[in-house]
Amino acid sequence: MRGPGGLGRTRSAVFAAVLALGAGALGAGAAPPAAALTPPVGFTADHLSTYQTNGIVWSLAEANGVVYAGGTFSNVRPAGSPAGSNTTPAVNFAAFDAATGAPTGCSLSFTRSSGTATVRALAVSADRSTLYAGGYFNAVNGTAANGLVAINTATCQPRPGFSPDFGATVRALDVAANGTVYAGGDFQTVNGQTRRFFGAVTSTGALTAWNPDADEPGRTLKVTPDGASVLIGGEFFTVGGAASHALAVTSASSGALTRAYTGNFIPSSAVIKDIVTDAASDGWYVAGEGAGGASFDGRLAMGLDDFDQRWRDTCQGATQALRVYQGVLYAGSHVHDCSSMGGFPNQVRKHLTAQSVDDPALLGWLPDTNDGIGEPVGPRALTVASRGGRDFLWVGGEFTTVNGVSQQALTRFANTPDTGAPAAPAVSVSAPRAGEVKVRWRSSLDLDDSLLTYRVYRDGGATPVHTANGSSLFFSRPQLTFTDTNVVAGRTYSYRITASDGTNTSGLSAAASVTAAASASPYQEKVLADGAGLYWRYDEAGGAFAADASADDNSGVYTNAPTYRSTPSAVAGSAALSLNGVDEYVYSDRLHRYTSPTPYSIETWFRTTSTTGGRIIGYGSNIGTAQGQTSSISDKLLYLTDNGRLAFGVQSGNSSTRPTITTTDTYNDGSWHHAVATQGPSGMVLYVDGAAVGTNAATGNRSYNGYWRVGGDAMNNAWPNRPTSTYFAGQVDETAVYPTALTAAQVAAHHALADTPPGPGDTTLSVTPDEDAYVNSVSANTNYNDSQLASRGTTAYLSYLRFTVPPAPSGQVLKSARLAFRTSSDSTAGSLDSHSVVPVTGTWTESTVTYNTRPALAATVLGTITGATSVSTDDTVELNASALGGALGSVYSLALTSSGTDSLRVWSSEAGTAAYRPQLVLTFGAE
Repeated sequence: MRGPGGLGRTRSAVFAAVLALGAGALGAGAAPPAAALTPPVGFTADHLSTYQTNGIVWSLAEANGVVYAGGTFSNVRPAGSPAGSNTTPAVNFAAFDAATGAPTGCSLSFTRSSGTATVRALAVSADRSTLYAGGYFNAVNGTAANGLVAINTATCQPRPGFSPDFGATVRALDVAANGTVYAGGDFQTVNGQTRRFFGAVTSTGALTAWNPDADEPGRTLKVTPDGASVLIGGEFFTVGGAASHALAVTSASSGALTRAYTGNFIPSSAVIKDIVTDAASDGWYVAGEGAGGASFDGRLAMGLDDFDQRWRDTCQGATQALRVYQGVLYAGSHVHDCSSMGGFPNQVRKHLTAQSVDDPALLGWLPDTNDGIGEPVGPRALTVASRGGRDFLWVGGEFTTVNGVSQQALTRFANTPDTGAPAAPAVSVSAPRAGEVKVRWRSSLDLDDSLLTYRVYRDGGATPVHTANGSSLFFSRPQLTFTDTNVVAGRTYSYRITASDGTNTSGLSAAASVTAAASASPYQEKVLADGAGLYWRYDEAGGAFAADASADDNSGVYTNAPTYRSTPSAVAGSAALSLNGVDEYVYSDRLHRYTSPTPYSIETWFRTTSTTGGRIIGYGSNIGTAQGQTSSISDKLLYLTDNGRLAFGVQSGNSSTRPTITTTDTYNDGSWHHAVATQGPSGMVLYVDGAAVGTNAATGNRSYNGYWRVGGDAMNNAWPNRPTSTYFAGQVDETAVYPTALTAAQVAAHHALADTPPGPGDTTLSVTPDEDAYVNSVSANTNYNDSQLASRGTTAYLSYLRFTVPPAPSGQVLKSARLAFRTSSDSTAGSLDSHSVVPVTGTWTESTVTYNTRPALAATVLGTITGATSVSTDDTVELNASALGGALGSVYSLALTSSGTDSLRVWSSEAGTAAYRPQLVLTFGAE
């Protein structure tokens, strides 16, 4: 028995437990493979081929393996057909085979003599013989029917003699076991008698005594499994003259109010859009749509025994539809903010979610639609249907895409099989100290599997050197780590990783290589020894994953492709990150789980000549995605003013007060500067270049869940000397956050160690092409200088890349080289053939080269590309370092060639996304 009124486990506690599962598994060595669907999820996230409509689907119902759709539309068309093509007339109603998604041939036309007809509600009798359709219409197939019709499911014909008269739109229906049809909507009369917004008729259409007498429209209703009560929801504030806003329990015979919900149980700005019952869990579940953060947009779990609340999901996102399947509550909404539940702050919308009937925590099931047309809110209706031994979740609504693919108003998912493989992990490697290589990867996202198995492969081997389980959700994809201690100093190692749900396995990740070090970086060791809980070194060569070198694994995401591996860096033996001051930044990839972090320290190096200032690092309420989300709350900021002064500020509680320290000196001189901001029981201190430059007595700051962001976020005008730009233009390096206030001695020590080299460590430099182009033998006089390069033997393509190759750093020689690239999004981009990388001996320019003027090539093969078989995938090819050694400090050209028939297409230096552009990656070490 569930206790009345309890909220269950809190969302934050559940999220922490789910993510801790992955972290805990890492220390256990080999782990069993994850299931193809992570329990208790029952449907895959792979949407199935389904007919679509040209308008909104408002309601769904199922009977005998047939799914009925009602809405506002005029035709249906097959999956993949653009609007207006291959259409079949279907006027506001259609019926589909649950297993194939194709029309059944049941065709009814719902029309009005004036106004826009629509079908808003569907319900099926207990014996599945009759489908009831309600809405705003006065004819079905030309025969008079005013707002409600009964349809024989065997013949697809309206039942004669059933002709109730509803005075306005019917928006909700349910059928009791005794055949009584309950309705809710905008009407105030039924069969000419007063029934304000709710009424019921018999199976013959006669009016019953059921009369809740609400004061505002009804939107949903459900008969309880025992038939004794009818649960009603909508916009009303009174039922039978007694207060009960938006939700009420009524007698199934009279409509009398038997349980009211008063006070702020449902806030006055909210309405209830759907109610479902589930006898297995002895519960009923409620969907809310509200206005504003203090309203109710989420889900309620209620008890059928006592009608009390069991748990409440207060995520924002206008929930429209619910269904329960095997202990899981599936919802259609546009959830975007669960911060009120200790979950993710405001971000992009998700439209299909799942949670256990016993717990409000979101599960790892996240297929998605867009908002679509109409209001727009995305999904509007859900139903579960069975046919051919399989179960299907059907979704209807306003959407026009599903999982990023064009599909309008209808889609469906099955309980088996799961065919979607997880995304390949994003990998970063480093050699932090002697005798170890640290392999870090961003956990992958699988839309129906939160728990995945990862396998790490070294140097192209077929047997994994490490296997681990890890959990992730769309808003929190923790970094996972493997430390390889079977390494020799001076040798280069390469790593690739796969992710598996137990049935489907991703492709191998792009290879990440590093040379094992003979000693550690003194700066890094000091940062870690002083307790950094987030430490971004920015040493990645590209991609979206920013590895965290701390033990807390607070990895980050690079957004809008900043410039990687900038030199010179602030700290010897490392690289820096360049930010454009417009839209580039890095955000922490998981919820920071402390509220009001005091004490704490923020540390970073920065270099700039900007005169428009910018936010260097700070804490914000939004995750900060590529869709341009900025934070509504910002706090704990380190920013540069327009005149180059450095400022450190916090919010004092929830007020507009901004205790801030601002330097008198300026730091936009193009040199590297070390900044540390601390706050603790003694107040705030700002350090620059190893020395304290200002203090403030404030000890408190704004308390909320959020994310660290480097490079930019929103700043309102309350911040002192607010810069013109809220994004930072310049370089950053070695960003760290600590759960303590660093002492002056610790800060000075960090600053002093920056110039201390890490012993005989290696240096890795990356360069992008100065020029690149390809030629085509079919169009022998055409110059191809665009966003792609190509290679093929038959009807030949050849590609050319010119690099300015840097000289070796002092005291070092070239030890390894590789060409990093990404296959393009062209459907023919991947290749089963091998492709050679060879030196170019002739002359060429990217703007003039054609097949007929192509340059001569050397016979030497520097490297061979194999296994680049997938579209839109990062890959690398190792090059002969000895052969490249003579090109150091010069301009050097490479060509991609092949003797095969399968073309390879890769992004060129003109690609719009900087991370997709080719890179020549050179690793230097001691002679």
